[in-house]
Amino acid sequence: MPVRFRWLLAWLPLLTLHGCGLAETGASAAAGGMSAAEEARQAKQTEQRVQQQMDAAYQQAADQRKAAEAASE
Repeated sequence: MPVRFRWLLAWLPLLTLHGCGLAETGASAAAGGMSAAEEARQAKQTEQRVQQQMDAAYQQAADQRKAAEAASE
């Protein structure tokens, strides 16, 4: 087999994948995975922040209720 033909056979699958955009799909999937991880981290932070705000609101309501009970005695 001529050397050129062997070279072409070796590179043909890569050239085919590159031509149809499949190579870029792999790169974008990897970037998308990192993006999903970042979104999950931000969602967890948001959940924690909302939970802290709810806890503070419940505590404030409890304090107001105690103050109202104390004032009515």
